[in-house]
Formats: sequence, C-alpha cells, structure tokens
Amino acid sequence: MGDRTCIVDLARMLNLGPTTVWRLIKRKIIKPHSSPLHPGISEACKMARMRWVLRLIMDYTIPQEPTYYSMYDFIHIDEKWFYLTQKNQRVYLANNEPYPHRSASSRTKIPKFMFMAAVARPRWGENGNCEFDGKIGIFPFTNAVAAKRTSKNKVKGTIETKPVKSVNQIETRAMMINMLIPAIKAKWPPHEGEKVIYIIQDNAKAHILQDDPEWQLHYKQDGFTFVLTQQPANSPDCNILDLGFFRSIQSLMHKKMPKTVEDLSGAVYDSFNELHPKTLSNVWMTLQFVSNEILKHKGNNDYQLPHNKKKILEDEGRLTEQVKAPIWAVNECMQLYDEWKAN
Repeated sequence: MGDRTCIVDLARMLNLGPTTVWRLIKRKIIKPHSSPLHPGISEACKMARMRWVLRLIMDYTIPQEPTYYSMYDFIHIDEKWFYLTQKNQRVYLANNEPYPHRSASSRTKIPKFMFMAAVARPRWGENGNCEFDGKIGIFPFTNAVAAKRTSKNKVKGTIETKPVKSVNQIETRAMMINMLIPAIKAKWPPHEGEKVIYIIQDNAKAHILQDDPEWQLHYKQDGFTFVLTQQPANSPDCNILDLGFFRSIQSLMHKKMPKTVEDLSGAVYDSFNELHPKTLSNVWMTLQFVSNEILKHKGNNDYQLPHNKKKILEDEGRLTEQVKAPIWAVNECMQLYDEWKAN
C-alpha cells in the first residue's frame, strides 16, 4: 500500500503517466480512500458490542422482523475539546489575493475548551414540524478566576473565564447534577409525562456510574428517573455525538473564525443551536444502520460507514423512524454470543 499514497507513486507502479492515472480517478476506475485508524477490538469487546446492539432490538419483533426501539428515551452524552483554530485551515483565494498568515508559538498554546454535549432524538409532528429538536445542551468545563496581575488587557482582580485543563469525576459529577439534569427537565417534551431516561456515555475514567453515592441522591426528580448506562468499550460508533454530530458542530464552528476564547465559547454555543434538527435526526438514523453493520460483522468495526441514501428515502416517503435488522445477522449473533458465554 505504500506505493499507493500519491498519484506519482501510483503511476510509476502501474507504468502509466500521472495524467492517465488522474483520468482513471475522474472516471472512478480508481478511487481515492482515506483509511481511518479504528480502535482495537478484542474478542470480549466484539461480544459486548453484539450484545449491546441486540438489546436495542424489541424482543417481540425478533422471530419475524427484528426492529430497533425508537430510542426516544435515550440521551447520548460525550465530551470534546474545541480549539480556537485548526492547525491547517483550507481556504479559497482570488488570484491576486495575499495568503493569510497565521501563527502560534506551539499547538499546545492554542486556546481550547472542553464541552459536554447532550442530545436526544428529535420529535416530528404529522405535518413535518419539529416538536422537539433533541438538543438538550452543550456545557463548557470552565472556572471563574480572578486575574493575578494587571496587564494591558485587564486589571488585577478582573474575573476571567478559564477552561478546566483536566476533567475528572468531580467536575463531571457536578456538571451532570447541576447542568445536565436541569436542562433535561426544562427541555423534555412535557406531554410525554413521567419517564425513565437512559443517559448513554462512554467508559472514560472521568465518568461516574449509576451507583455513585452523590448521583443516587439526585437521579430521581420530578417524575424523571435518570439511569446512567455505559456503551461498549472502544465503540465511538455507538454514540450519536462521536458518530457525526460533533463533526457537524466543529465544521460550523470553524466557519465563524473565532478570535478570542470568549468568541470560541460563543461560536460553539451558536453552532450547536444553529444546526438543523434534521441533521441530528439523520445521525440517529445512521446509528441504527451502523448497528446493523455491527451485527453483520459479528461485533467488529471493519465496515464502511453506511449512508443508505436517507435523503432519497425520505423524499420518497420510505424512510421509517425504526430500522429493521437483518434476521440472519440477529440469529447468528445470538447463537455466537450464547456459545461464547457458555465457554
């Protein structure tokens, strides 16, 4: 594969001219591909991923047409660093336009904030109107700190917003109890009434578990019951935010070109709120199609991200909210998991 990383090397290997290779690419006889580095998956992790997906399928549908739950009682949370600027920024310039100059003493000196985002599945009315956009909130890990000395930009004692450099369980617990729970209660569709809500998170050390003593004092409020649930290890493809929504936020945020840390925080907030609920809704659909791929590949992650022509299906009225799983893959995974568990 080393001779296939650029057109010149590929042309030399094929004994063709670079222009000929370029024409073959344009005719889609040769296709470019960026190979991402996936998390390593152990056998136990494969079984856990299969089990996770199987539990997303409604039991009574398995004998005939396995169908996923609507997942309307799920909230996915995750954390992400947002940087003030990217290391490389691609732009298009006029022929006589000067090249923009950007500089930083080090990549580690680029200001950044860590945010926790929480999203649910959007709700759509019969007329196609969005009744609930699914965007619970995006919350920065910050501290209010008084300036220690006077500078040209501020005087001593001025309260500044500083990012938390290392997020631990104390920070996460406070964020979930003081910010996440109130946001869910404020934004959840009132007509759905009392509800058990499953908060899906990864296995980061900074995350708390359901049996956390302080969480146990707050997980039941005003008719809501909040249940913390861990997704399988090494499985970002099982989380809505990692699956695509964070990427959408980041893409929109960098278009705003923030100049200061205050601008950065505002740009992230604005990008989160400006994204159309349909974008989030599509990622929830992708999660179900990805779940099918996990079953087909017996828990492995060696699949290509499915697209399934969601826009075309939606325009034709054939895009259902609940995707069906292939019965053969479900049966094979159930048998494989039972055999693995028995051993």
